[in-house]
Amino acid sequence: VQLQASRGGLVQAGGSLRLSCARAGRAFNYGAMAWFRQAPGEEREFLAAIEWNGDDSRYVDHVKGRFTISRDPAEHTVNLQMNNLKPEDTAIYYCAATRMFGSTGGPWDYWGRGTLVTVSS
Repeated sequence: VQLQASRGGLVQAGGSLRLSCARAGRAFNYGAMAWFRQAPGEEREFLAAIEWNGDDSRYVDHVKGRFTISRDPAEHTVNLQMNNLKPEDTAIYYCAATRMFGSTGGPWDYWGRGTLVTVSS
């Protein structure tokens, strides 16, 4: 399974950016998809996850209200809408997928390559 994230970019603080992650390759049913990020010198952190066939989603506390994860089954994509971006949101963003149904907690079996988001002050 290949996961391909859309290009990130440079955004001013307070701005918005939408990332998308598409499944490439042969058809595969996954249970949930998620977004992570890794800032320079930091460990990779979980941001948000959403069930593919259900309504459950979850977020890390410090992005609640600013980031929204959604899915588009027709396009086989999961999106991350990021609003009110801050310089500390600068990181490489990764999408991931799990084969486990009913689990927004992973394990995350598949990963995209990552895309850089830079937020300027």
